[in-house]
Amino acid sequence: MSEAQSIPGWRHIYSGKVRDLYACEDPGDTRILVVASDRVSAFDFVLSPGIPQKGELLTTLSRWWFDRLDTPNHLVDGEIPDAVAGRSMLVMALDMLPVECVVRGYLTGSGWAEYTEHGTVCGIPLPAGLQNGDRLPEPLFTPAYKAPMGEHDENITFERTVELVGAERAAQLRDVSLDLYRRAAAIAEEKGLILADTKFEFGVDADGILRLADEVLTSDSSRYWDAEAWRTGSTPDERMASFDKQIVRDWLAANWDKQGEPPALPQRIVENTAARYRELIHRLTA
Repeated sequence: MSEAQSIPGWRHIYSGKVRDLYACEDPGDTRILVVASDRVSAFDFVLSPGIPQKGELLTTLSRWWFDRLDTPNHLVDGEIPDAVAGRSMLVMALDMLPVECVVRGYLTGSGWAEYTEHGTVCGIPLPAGLQNGDRLPEPLFTPAYKAPMGEHDENITFERTVELVGAERAAQLRDVSLDLYRRAAAIAEEKGLILADTKFEFGVDADGILRLADEVLTSDSSRYWDAEAWRTGSTPDERMASFDKQIVRDWLAANWDKQGEPPALPQRIVENTAARYRELIHRLTA
């Protein structure tokens, strides 16, 4: 992973796969600067090269959704340093909850793989006869435990979520996540898009208020499909061509055995991925 950028007045405190976090050097200022990089990850590896302007695109989309979701979030006002303008957010410090709140509205990905073998998704029984890409009878809340950096996230049951955060907070996470998904899916549908699945992260502020945090409904955290292609496509690839880094995942799966370091991405894969990110923003915000 590349070294975090030096920003005057801010102290680097953490780097994830995509984002770098900075604390204000003023001890009286508890705000956090979240800087989205152009790094791209797949299969728990940060890949090379990055996707041009990805940080700006993710930040633009997160801000667009934060503005439209009537839910307490972590954004605060303040001046963004010029060096990272366009790809940064100022946020309040939160006690982040160790649960990734995944909501699935359609059967695909790892859910489809589990369904074909067991008839379930994350242990939740589903009706027989569903096909890859089908809409689920109801959106499913399928939480995951947020593993430390370098380890794999782990799908968990709702009962395990209760053990991690308590019964009241677990129910709140489930209910808020499902409500956010339904509202976002309706907005996407108006734009001719399907929000197949997404994941939310939450933290608790000093007053105990649950706040939506990290990124929200971006190409990295969500799976979007073209609604018309989903209705008319004759193959899964046609129905579920997504506006995200699936191009990267597919190329890696075909060209790497997951042993050792992953290979560098070809320029055409980088360019095609960037184009899909840009197209999603245009479709949603135009």
